[in-house]
Amino acid sequence: MNVENAVLPKGEQLQALLGLGGDRPIVMLNLLKFHDRARYDEPGHPDISGREAYMLYGEPMKALVEGKGGKMHFNARIDALVIGEVDELWDVAAIMEYPSRAAFVAIATSPEVQAIGVHRKAGLAGQLLIQCTGI
Repeated sequence: MNVENAVLPKGEQLQALLGLGGDRPIVMLNLLKFHDRARYDEPGHPDISGREAYMLYGEPMKALVEGKGGKMHFNARIDALVIGEVDELWDVAAIMEYPSRAAFVAIATSPEVQAIGVHRKAGLAGQLLIQCTGI
């Protein structure tokens, strides 16, 4: 299994997600890895941890998702790997619910998210974002 711990989705990944169709709720499993220190592209930002920078994105993002009919189900620090093997553990696991795939893409590509995305990019060393539906 190849794992690419990325920061932003590729356009074809979002298009493939929309191609799955359906208008029922989905959940996104987020596995987050933070930089030790935030890495802003532009000067003028405070010297803060990657986790702190991500939270400048995470809190408004949570409010935005909830305002569009979604909700956070779970958010926790990752402590240990019990089964399997990876080179490095992620720092946080979170599960967010969205009303539909289309709602997720609309939120993720919205101007509001673009405005706060600088903090997400500065804070994250990488992420896996896994779309799930109930069975």
